[in-house]
Order: sequence, then C-alpha cells, then structure tokens
Amino acid sequence: MFTGIIETIGVIRSVEQRGGNQRCWIDSADLDLALVRLGDSIAVNGVCLTVVERDGHGFAADVSNETLSCTTLSSLRPASRVNIEQALLPTTRLGGHLVSGHVDAVGRVVALQPDGGSTRLGIDIPEPLRRYVAVKGSVCVDGTSLTVNRISASGFEANIIPHTMVKTVIGDYRPGVDVNIEVDLIARYLERLLSGPDAGRGYQDVSHEFLVQHGYIATSEDI
Repeated sequence: MFTGIIETIGVIRSVEQRGGNQRCWIDSADLDLALVRLGDSIAVNGVCLTVVERDGHGFAADVSNETLSCTTLSSLRPASRVNIEQALLPTTRLGGHLVSGHVDAVGRVVALQPDGGSTRLGIDIPEPLRRYVAVKGSVCVDGTSLTVNRISASGFEANIIPHTMVKTVIGDYRPGVDVNIEVDLIARYLERLLSGPDAGRGYQDVSHEFLVQHGYIATSEDI
C-alpha cells in the first residue's frame, strides 16, 4: 500500500526486454537505498513494482507483459523521469489517501491552465471509471494523490500547487501525455458491496429507492 505522496523523482537508467517482459533500472539518488531490500514494493508512476536488484544508485524491477499492456510503463525510455514512492509503514503519515499501486486505466492530459498561483490540470479518463470520481474525492495520477476539484464530461480537473509541480513529474506534463489512473479504493469496494449477490456479474444502479430498501436512508416509518 502507498499514500500517493511522492518521495522523489527517479530517472530510467535502462530498459531491457526479456521475452514479453522488461527489466527497468531506475536511478533514485534521493531515495535512502540502505532501507530498500530485495522483494520490497516501490511504486513507479503509480505502479507497484518489486525490487529484484539494487546498487548504490538505484534499483531494478521486472515489469510483466500484463502490466505493460495496461499502464504507461511500456513507453518508458532511458532518461524518462518517474514518480517514486516506497510502500508505507504502520508509522507513516497518511498525507494522501490509500493507494494500492494497481492501475485501473490509462488517462490523458487534455489541459494545463494557470489558476491563480496554481495550475488547473484536466485529464480525460475512460468512461467506466468516471462513476468512481467525485468532487473533493481522491484520485491517483502517476502515483500522485490529487483532490478532484471539478468533474468534466470526459474526466476531471485538479488544481496543482507549485510544490507538487516541482516535486513530481506533473511538471513535465503537456496536453496529449498519457498517465496512469487509480481510482479511490473505497469507491470500488462500496460499489461491490452495494451490488449484493450480483457483485462481479455487472453493475447495478444505486437509486434512492435502492438506498432506502437496504437501510442506507431512513424513512418516516423508521423514525
């Protein structure tokens, strides 16, 4: 598990193809590698990867063909900058939100506009994910925990403060850039719970009548 608070920006040292998979070496000079062990989980642009090698400058992780097919990691090249976060500890301050490192889909940056001292970031996401995004809710973009400020017809907008622009790869974004998206865990599990016995076999609309029937909204008879 992660928090979506980026620890450092890493740089891709090399990408080696291994069958359908690839091994990435990532330089992470600002990361305390003395605390990194083989088998540890590290989120790279929001994707949970396992450390398989390390040296004095960084670490290596193997990326499966499945992960390459559903994230932006397939586009990484030497010198690409990536967000890095180690797995949280029980003593970690949860400054962002709970993030699993399991990417739901790839979104696309569509707008970057000045907004006071911040930058208004617009991202389009696939239609099936839009139901999980809510104003003032959390969403993870390339491993960065962001607060949704506005829902658009095809995605959402978030305000990025200067600190976040500098300390994450969001500062590299331009319209047309693809990004990894992970929606809030609570939203996904809530939908599954509300689906009852039909969970996993399709979606059920959550209406006012449905909420009353299952005891989520009190009626005059309950008072």
